[in-house]
Amino acid sequence: MKSYSIAKSRRVRSSPYTSRIEKQGVTAYTVYNHMLLPAAFGSIEDSCNHLKKNVQVWDVAAERQVEIIGKDAAKLVQLMTCRDLSKSKIGRCYYCPIIDDQGNLVNDPVILKLAEDRWWISIADSDVIFFAKGLASGNDFKVQIFEPSVDIIAIQGPKSFDLMEKVFGRKIKELKFFGFDFYEFKGVKHLIARSGWSKQGGFEVYVENTQSGLDLYDYFFEIGKEFNLKPGCPNLIERIESGLLSYGNDFDNNDNPFECGFEKYVNLDSDVSFLGKEKLRKIKNEGIKRKLMGVFIDIDKINITKSIDITDDKGVFIGELRSACYSPHFKKAIGIAMINEPYCKASATGTMEIDGKSLAVKVCDLPFI
Repeated sequence: MKSYSIAKSRRVRSSPYTSRIEKQGVTAYTVYNHMLLPAAFGSIEDSCNHLKKNVQVWDVAAERQVEIIGKDAAKLVQLMTCRDLSKSKIGRCYYCPIIDDQGNLVNDPVILKLAEDRWWISIADSDVIFFAKGLASGNDFKVQIFEPSVDIIAIQGPKSFDLMEKVFGRKIKELKFFGFDFYEFKGVKHLIARSGWSKQGGFEVYVENTQSGLDLYDYFFEIGKEFNLKPGCPNLIERIESGLLSYGNDFDNNDNPFECGFEKYVNLDSDVSFLGKEKLRKIKNEGIKRKLMGVFIDIDKINITKSIDITDDKGVFIGELRSACYSPHFKKAIGIAMINEPYCKASATGTMEIDGKSLAVKVCDLPFI
């Protein structure tokens, strides 16, 4: 199969760590928030197995921040998300679906509350900054909105806790899930959250001081041999097995949070005001007609670059496959699909066609593991 390179430009930025990961053997990139995001270091299966047992350092600088600061910052952040943030606390991260006026998803970021009047929206792959600017202008909110210079390093895997303790001391192990605090490395303080895009445990370092971040990156690899540390990246197999959804792949602006399993983040009974609230109330009352589900696929290898139709035994469309991979754990292909009623329930079956082959599909609940 032919391989192609991505032409770098101001529209597709590299990160401060790009030269390092290229020396370490990155074999594939994707483009995420107009930046290069590493997608593979050789075998994705081998990397998945390593991640589940050891520790990896990821260049996830493509996980950009939208900073909102000012008198009306909290009002704007709340207007954007269907999650009630009225009791949110400084030093905490919050998974917050961002919703448009029709109740559809714009993004599903993690939002960090740095102060009552200062927030970071750590975004998935869509241009949230323009959405925020439009809302701020339309509502005459007194805020400043910009992309700060923050380049995240993620440390993921079960041995990440021991590695981080060796660098930052025992206190970092006391950090609660989705909490953040500031920790010092060679005289420079870094915001570190206990978070990351895997279910294997770990941390994200929100690097504002680029040189210190580079020094920290190198230091991880200097001392990481005892933990079998390797470079890595968000892993397709691990994230699908774990039911970690990807904006732009598994769902997009055509889908609403109820269809995507985000109902616990939709606070319709609170007094807070947010965009699309009445639309979401109507959707809830009427009930959804489709839902993201897991599927087992009767094939041992799979590679999809677009949605694939799933039909019933009579050829009637019942849904579409949106992401898939081969799972070593299940020894078969698994995927995430948007399935229509009444088929969006565990044990429903269908078929799909890939490369001229008709494949059996079995619907299941998420997450797989």
